[in-house]
Amino acid sequence: MKKVDKLDLKILQIISVDARVPFKDVAEVCGVSRAAIHQRVQRLTEAGIITGSGYNVNPKHIGYSTCTYVGITLERGSMYKEVAAELLKIPEIVECHFTTGNYTMLVKLYSRDNEHLMALLNNRIQEINGVISTETLISLEQSFSRQVPILVPSEDEDDGMKAARKYAEKLKAPNHIIDDPEESESLGGTKKRTKKA
Repeated sequence: MKKVDKLDLKILQIISVDARVPFKDVAEVCGVSRAAIHQRVQRLTEAGIITGSGYNVNPKHIGYSTCTYVGITLERGSMYKEVAAELLKIPEIVECHFTTGNYTMLVKLYSRDNEHLMALLNNRIQEINGVISTETLISLEQSFSRQVPILVPSEDEDDGMKAARKYAEKLKAPNHIIDDPEESESLGGTKKRTKKA
């Protein structure tokens, strides 16, 4: 696995909070050029350290009102890859994990309503060769969702790292908004503006 250095950690600390923050702002905080930030982000993406930078769509606003976790028990654990390939064909499934514990696999899916959920379970998931049982856990409400924290060894915490952490905390503030989509060289193509008091 590719090693990350202190500059990578500074960049990750900022863009993991808001992928739309302009590269020029990240460069200013990190004390390097915009080109250096662009190259680092590209390298981190190619190395699989950054795995995405798109927009997250709220499923409820496009008709998917029910979030469900489904524990799947397989006939044999060795069937995991074949079953995962079949589950991948079901677009409502957004995550799939090979797990320890009570289930062989755990998937997260979104459905329009209970009838749609039942059709996915009975007609799609339970029809897959090797699936012997499922257990359904419906999410009543998602309290929060976030990225893992970017950990920096204490001996590596220098002024630049502190500045990056401070800027990341500023981005988390509730009055931080985004606009002006044409004036930035950012991951998502928008420019940051702080709301006036």
